[in-house]
Amino acid sequence: MCSDTPTRFCATPEQAVDHLETLYEAAVAAEREALDRFVAGGAPPTAEERASFRYPELRLRWVPEGPPPRTRRAWAKLQVAGDYATTVTQPAAFRAYLLQQLRPLMGEYSATLEVRPSTQEIPYPYVLEGGDELARGGVSAAALARHFPVPMLSAVGDEVADGLWRFRDNVPRPLALFDAARTDYSLRRLQHYTGTDWRGVQPWILLTNYQRYIGQFVEWALAELARPEGPFVELLLPGGMSITREHAADEAARLIADAPWQRFQMPAYHLLRRDGQDGVTIVNIGVGPSNAKTITDHLAVLRPHCWLMIGHCGGLRSSQEIGDYVLAHGYLRRDRILDDLLPPEIPVPALAEVQLALQDAAAVVTGESGEALKRRLRTGTVVSYDDRNWELRWSQERLRINLSRAIAVDMESGTLAAQGYRLRVPYGTLLCVSDKPLHGEIKLPGAASAFYQRAVREHLAIGLATFDILRGQLTALHSRKLRAFDEPPFR
Repeated sequence: MCSDTPTRFCATPEQAVDHLETLYEAAVAAEREALDRFVAGGAPPTAEERASFRYPELRLRWVPEGPPPRTRRAWAKLQVAGDYATTVTQPAAFRAYLLQQLRPLMGEYSATLEVRPSTQEIPYPYVLEGGDELARGGVSAAALARHFPVPMLSAVGDEVADGLWRFRDNVPRPLALFDAARTDYSLRRLQHYTGTDWRGVQPWILLTNYQRYIGQFVEWALAELARPEGPFVELLLPGGMSITREHAADEAARLIADAPWQRFQMPAYHLLRRDGQDGVTIVNIGVGPSNAKTITDHLAVLRPHCWLMIGHCGGLRSSQEIGDYVLAHGYLRRDRILDDLLPPEIPVPALAEVQLALQDAAAVVTGESGEALKRRLRTGTVVSYDDRNWELRWSQERLRINLSRAIAVDMESGTLAAQGYRLRVPYGTLLCVSDKPLHGEIKLPGAASAFYQRAVREHLAIGLATFDILRGQLTALHSRKLRAFDEPPFR
């Protein structure tokens, strides 16, 4: 067990996470009790009570007694002696992740762990599950803000991820990319945008810009749930609905029809596995780089294994045909949304593990290989714009497109790849050519509808098969390519 002294040193990772849960649950319970009392007309919290409304802090100390151990892992590594710390929210939900990071740090580096209350207050909206529990009391937001912690923009940021954090004497180094306040902010945003509980988001994420992919995903998910020995057991729908193996086909169809996905800006669907991990999520992020950045800013705090963009693009080469695939190995970022955070001159590399998995999955799903596969699957640069009507500027853009040797154009892929690079989440892009704007084959309603019917099922299957391949390659997938020279130990 953790010691009973105020320092709360813990002998094992399991004990540390247990104590994180204890401190967090006590802080949340105390804040909820004070909120209920105040909303019911009682006294506001005392200074002593408010001092308990704090996230727990996890501290790690490493004093090397020799050379550091050699490991091929890119994460759970220590390079500099000293103290590391982060605040933690929802430790029960993040338990598996925390243990995965802490076990090598204690076992291989003999680091010591300390758990204690932090100085970071828990904003009162983050202790409310539904978000509307206070409506019954008629207490104004201003009154609550006078007596309870509120979300502070000054306390939420990506300084660690963006390399802006600077070491100072007597201040611990960051243990993780995101602290508790930043994580809680994103957890609530995920529920707002996707219409689903953040706990349902799975570590393998498909991002698409067409609702048709969602329909095909749901159809595939229902078929998987119908397999008695299959690995998947539950499908979570927007609006809090779910379908399990026990639902009859007609009841499942009714639940899908009733799911209020239209109410949410970026509806998500989550297919859960029997083992409670390694399931698949798909999110319709809509159109444009702003949506792409918004959703990945929030998904990143869950530390997914990979996100893949599967959507449609305009083919830029005369040799391409409608229905061909584009495997992005480079990005011409004309989206502009990340220029201040990740300047365009910073290269966003293709990840070999993801590229090979996508190519192998395409071969399996299409049944094609060699020259036949090369005719349908072309590797090259994708240009991502923030202007859907970029064609109207063709005379200005043609030189840049020629210089980049771009083979396809879309609005999201460059942003999603840049966000994966920036936030250390493995990424990939497989697009399907739906029109050829420079060659007279524009996207017309009739032709587009016929194309969608043919292409979406196969395209989705390639994305899912890619995840099947990558599940067995996690050490290689979470590689050094996404980590800077001065990184937090946690993945």
